[in-house]
Amino acid sequence: MPHFTRLIFFLFCLMVLVESKEPRRRKRTGQLETPKPSHLYKNLDVTKVGKGKPPPLLRVEDHDFSMRPAFGGPAIPVGMDVQVESLDSISEVDMDFTMTLYLRHYWKDERLAFPSASNKSMTFDGRLVKKIWVPDVFFVHSKRSFTHDTTTDNIMLRVFPDGHVLYSMRITVTAMCNMDFSHFPLDTQTCSLELESYAYTDEDLMLYWKNGDESLKTDEKISLSQFLIQKFHTTSRLAFYSSTGWYNRLYINFTLRRHIFFFLLQTYFPATLMVMLSWVSFWIDRRAVPARVSLGITTVLTTSTIITGVNASMPRVSYVKAVDIYLWVSFVFVFLSVLEYAAVNYLTTVQERKERELREKFPCMCGMPHSRTMMLDGSCSESEANSLAGYPRSHILTEEERQDKIVAHLVLNSRSSSSGKKGLLKGQMGLRIFQNTHAIDKYSRLIFPASFIFFNLIYWSVFS
Repeated sequence: MPHFTRLIFFLFCLMVLVESKEPRRRKRTGQLETPKPSHLYKNLDVTKVGKGKPPPLLRVEDHDFSMRPAFGGPAIPVGMDVQVESLDSISEVDMDFTMTLYLRHYWKDERLAFPSASNKSMTFDGRLVKKIWVPDVFFVHSKRSFTHDTTTDNIMLRVFPDGHVLYSMRITVTAMCNMDFSHFPLDTQTCSLELESYAYTDEDLMLYWKNGDESLKTDEKISLSQFLIQKFHTTSRLAFYSSTGWYNRLYINFTLRRHIFFFLLQTYFPATLMVMLSWVSFWIDRRAVPARVSLGITTVLTTSTIITGVNASMPRVSYVKAVDIYLWVSFVFVFLSVLEYAAVNYLTTVQERKERELREKFPCMCGMPHSRTMMLDGSCSESEANSLAGYPRSHILTEEERQDKIVAHLVLNSRSSSSGKKGLLKGQMGLRIFQNTHAIDKYSRLIFPASFIFFNLIYWSVFS
C-alpha cells in the first residue's frame, strides 16, 4: 500500500512538470495559444480599463442653472422665431383654433461656453434641457398644448462655443380666438397666438422677434376648408399684471376670410327657393283650399328647419348674425304668404255669403248669367245703379225701387243680346276666371317678388 501511494504521487509530479514546459514549447514552434473560455471574463468591465475619462466640454455640474444668465444684471434678451407647420382647425362653437408650429429660442449663456478650435456647435436632444436654464415661455389663453414625442421628444438644443444657444421644439397648441359673428357667414376673423414669459418680468427677460416680421414663416401648403388665410404677421407689446408687474408679450396674428360658397348652397339657396315656392299659391285658385294651405304650411316648416340647422352649428351669441337676418326675413315672407291666403279666403267667404243672400232675395235672377248677378252684390255705387236702371243721376230712387229697376233692366238686356251669346262666350269665360282670382292675389304676385328682390339688393350690398 505505501508503494501504491508513492506511485500516484510520482505520476502527479510528472504531470505538473509536463504542463509547466508545454507553453515554452508552443512559443518556440509558433503555435497559437488556445483562448480561454468567455466565462472567465464575465466580471471584467471594459469601460474601466482606461486610466480615466476625458473632461466634459460643457461643465454643467460646475454651475447653478436654477438662475437665469447674468443674474442680478440687465435683462437677458431672448429672440424668438416661429415656423407654422399647419393650421389644423377653426371651431366657431368653441371659439378656438389649433396650430402646429416649430418654436425656436435664441439667447446667450456664458456658462455653456466651451473651447473649440473649429468653432463648431454641439447639438443635443431633450435630455440636456432638464439640466440647464431655458426660457419659461408659455402660450397665453391656450386651452391645450403638448410637445410631440414620436419617436422621441421633438426637442433640439444647439450650443455654440461662445455660449449662444438655439432651443427648438415642435408644439401643437389649441388657443382661444375671440370671434365676431355679426357678419357671419360673410365675416372675416382675426386670431392671435400670444407668447409670454411666465415668471420673468421685463426687468429680467426681454422677449423680442429675432428678425421682425421675417421671424414668422409659414408653409405654402397651409389651407382650410372654410377659410382663406389672408395674412400672417407679428406684433409685440407689454402686458401688465397688477400683482406681478410688466411682461413682454409676442403676438402671432393671422386673418381668415370665410368661403361663402358652402353657405350659398346649404343655406341661402334653399331659403330663397322656399320663398319663391310660397309665391306659387298666388296662382292657385282661391277655392282650392287644401292645395294652398298645404303649400303654405310646407314652406313655413321647411324654412324653420333651415333656421334650426344653422343655429345648431353656431355658438349661442346674444346678437343678430347676418345669416339670421336673411333667414328670418325669408321666414316672414313665407309666413305672410300664408296670411295672404287667410285674408283672401275670408273675403271670398264674405263675398259669397252676400251673393247668396241676394239670390235668395231675387229668385227671378236664377236664369241670368252669373256675370250679371255679380253686379248685385252691393259693390256698385248709387249713381251707377241709377244709370243702369235708366234713370238720370239727379233722380234718386229708394233702395227697393233701384234694385227692382236693375233687375228689370238686366233682364231686358239679356233678352236683347241673346243673338250675340256665342260671340261673348269666350269673354264670359275669361270674366269667370278673373272673378275667381281675388284682387289681393293679383297685387301679391307683384308686391312679394319686388319686395324680396329689393331686400336682396340691400342685404348683399351691406354685408358683401
